[in-house]
Amino acid sequence: MKNRVTVTLGNQSYTLVSTEDSMYMQQVAAHVNDELGRITNEAHLSIADAAMLTAMNIADQYFKERESSDNLRHQLKEYLEDATRVKNELSEAKREIFRLQNQKKG
Repeated sequence: MKNRVTVTLGNQSYTLVSTEDSMYMQQVAAHVNDELGRITNEAHLSIADAAMLTAMNIADQYFKERESSDNLRHQLKEYLEDATRVKNELSEAKREIFRLQNQKKG
């Protein structure tokens, strides 16, 4: 189902159509608008130039977050591999203990 929501970016209204929840779309627009306002106020740029810098900043944040999540996924994979290796070592140690106990009885 497509949702329609009107958002304000840089004092201009836009109607967005998305399959995302309208509350989520409002949050995204608020983030973009906050970034746009910050850049416009700090650098005293035109709205077009501020929009381009906003897009670059958000893209930069996105790529850094993506790299961070990739690193976390890699770490998690290594931890899971280590856990599997340790589990296998534990199983082997239990088998050896069982073998030695049976050997001692016999």
